[in-house]
Amino acid sequence: MVPYRPDPSEFAWTFGGAKPIRSVAPGAVLELWTEDAFGGKVRGPDDLVSKVIEFPFVNPQTGPFVVEGAEPGDTLALHFVAIEPSRDWAASSTIPFFGSLTSTHATATLQEGLEERIWMYEVDVKRRTLTFRTLADDFSTDLPLDPMHGTVGVAPASFEARSSLVPDSHGGNMDTPEMRAGTTCYLGVNIEGALFSIGDGHCRQGEGESCGVAVEAAMDTVLIVDLIKGVATPWPRLETDDHVMSTGSARPLEDAFRISQVDLVQWLESEFGLTPLDGYQLLTQASETPVANVVDPNYTFVSKIRKEYLPERTVYGGIHTRLREMGARYLAERS
Repeated sequence: MVPYRPDPSEFAWTFGGAKPIRSVAPGAVLELWTEDAFGGKVRGPDDLVSKVIEFPFVNPQTGPFVVEGAEPGDTLALHFVAIEPSRDWAASSTIPFFGSLTSTHATATLQEGLEERIWMYEVDVKRRTLTFRTLADDFSTDLPLDPMHGTVGVAPASFEARSSLVPDSHGGNMDTPEMRAGTTCYLGVNIEGALFSIGDGHCRQGEGESCGVAVEAAMDTVLIVDLIKGVATPWPRLETDDHVMSTGSARPLEDAFRISQVDLVQWLESEFGLTPLDGYQLLTQASETPVANVVDPNYTFVSKIRKEYLPERTVYGGIHTRLREMGARYLAERS
């Protein structure tokens, strides 16, 4: 059991190039706290992001952690046992020239930026809800609490340091709602020790994260770390009890889609024995392809397929089931 709550001075702002804060052994259960993407500085309607945050210090990460024995060509498995908001409030915003429905630095127009606004959400963990309130009138509605981590990743290869805002083959800011409790994330190890970090907790997020900001929250997270030796994973992959999933991050959006589809076809070949064309055909008829984000420096697509449509085989040696059972024992002992 490894509990860890970082001091703000210990946050990582990049994947790669950050000093590791601790070593953990495969099989360790980590109890981690992560700050929200705003660094906890947006606490009310007057705390505009442009006023309270000094860029590039946004999206702080807890980590990086050295995983003992991890080497390039291995795969890191991170199983999320629990992800719970650590406060009874969370925040979202619009930010000028950021988001999918506005001009950006990469999609330049002569339009004015959208007005900067803050929405504060009441978080009720017992009821499993959060409350959205309009700014223009007195309408409100409760949304289901669905905690997730927007950012999960390892250090990139080739001495690169990537901003915590950027998703790519190392993981990073993928912003997929699939990264919730019960999910196992597989990440290819690029450097000795892997150096993984997590952050960017969301109380919930719609697919695509359209305005660029989810319901941002500090999180208490329990995860199990494990290592699959000698097995490479080219792009981040996810597994739940019901689905296997591949991710792709790139611009334009169709390239992110293609990456996720090709990786899933190749995964069906290597672990389920389907030929590439048979896998391609099956995915064409049965895959689900939620958009994770269309706002980050790279966009992210997820391609997923239900296990019930596949040959009865396990992936990565059945590690998801083993880690899920470990997580269930942890939760039972804690209760």
